[in-house]
Amino acid sequence: MTFADFLNNPIQFIGDWLTQVLTNWGLSDSLATILVYLVGITVLIVFAMVLDIGLVWVERKVVARFQDRLGPNRIGPFGIFQPFADIIKLVIKEDITPAGADKIIFNIAPVLAATSVIALWAILPLASSIFGTDLNVALLYVVAAGALGTLAIIMGGWSSNNKYALIGAFRMVANMVSYEVPMVIILLIPTILADSMSLQGIIEAQRGIWFALLSPLGFLIFFVCAIAELGRTPFDLVEAESELTAGFNVEYSGMKFGWFYASELLHAFTFGGFMAVLFFGGYGGFFGLEKFLPFLNNTLIQAMVFIAKAMFGYWAIMWVKYSMPRIRIDHMLAFNWKFLVPLSLVVLVTTAILHKVLIVLPTWQYALGMFASNVVIATATIEILRAYGRKQRKIENPPSTQPLSQGARGE
Repeated sequence: MTFADFLNNPIQFIGDWLTQVLTNWGLSDSLATILVYLVGITVLIVFAMVLDIGLVWVERKVVARFQDRLGPNRIGPFGIFQPFADIIKLVIKEDITPAGADKIIFNIAPVLAATSVIALWAILPLASSIFGTDLNVALLYVVAAGALGTLAIIMGGWSSNNKYALIGAFRMVANMVSYEVPMVIILLIPTILADSMSLQGIIEAQRGIWFALLSPLGFLIFFVCAIAELGRTPFDLVEAESELTAGFNVEYSGMKFGWFYASELLHAFTFGGFMAVLFFGGYGGFFGLEKFLPFLNNTLIQAMVFIAKAMFGYWAIMWVKYSMPRIRIDHMLAFNWKFLVPLSLVVLVTTAILHKVLIVLPTWQYALGMFASNVVIATATIEILRAYGRKQRKIENPPSTQPLSQGARGE
């Protein structure tokens, strides 16, 4: 093992080195491999938690710019150490459990919320050799792991013995379950285009062209559903301060509340990562340039590319959150069931048919045909919405049928 091997694939180099050290200490190969895997899992979780601390600072700085404020600027350069002060504050705050609460479920809920996010990192590929496992049904795993977050929210709201927390939990679960339907439908589009449910397979299929260019409507629907799943503005009725104070976690204090907050931030970044993997080539997707620029295949470069793409997705989620107002819950659910679900089905069926028909054509003709189909669907959707809007305005403001008076006619 040489220094050049380390630069080319540092993760594999460190793993082989640790295995060799453990076997030299007298451990069997199988036990050494298990210990190396445990070390890798621990490092990945620690990396996610440290990244989460950084996201707190990023979020506060970004919202400060959107709202024309300074944001953290006192503790450390540019206020970069402010999250650590926040953590200390949360740790030393009194841990309160409401009277009448189900203590076991109340205490498990924030841990389960964090677990649901960390579980997604088990399949999230940061680079070609930095990932937990490459499941051949990874997209089904994404949906299943997300269900743990839903369970944590209903557990937290119900066990708090607070009607506002319970209503907030009901709202959040209704929101998450509803928007999971179009999200699952859209997850089938990368599956069809890549002919695989493996995240590694989906990334490899985007070496020539990103799926966001083949199905821009699919990406937009997934983006909207991701924001709804996170419960962020404009879908943040779970935290409607004027109605529910703080929603399902209103009774949580100290670090228990901190776990819910940290889980939300890390979940937002994780969704940014999945957007990068499913629609923007993940750690790759250099349109074939890696053949001429071999350094793009370096593990560290791939990891930096992935984090940059995921951060851009995270920034887009923040952009929407701090730019749009909250909507009513009936409007939110109607938007999903009456608009997103039918549209996602149309996009899926169209993509499946055209993929089968156009796959025999050259790449540029295939890509042009897939993109044009999305333009046609978007144009038809806009025209249908315009016609529906005109019809609704006529119903709400019917033209007057009474004859004008002489004064109104100017006589």
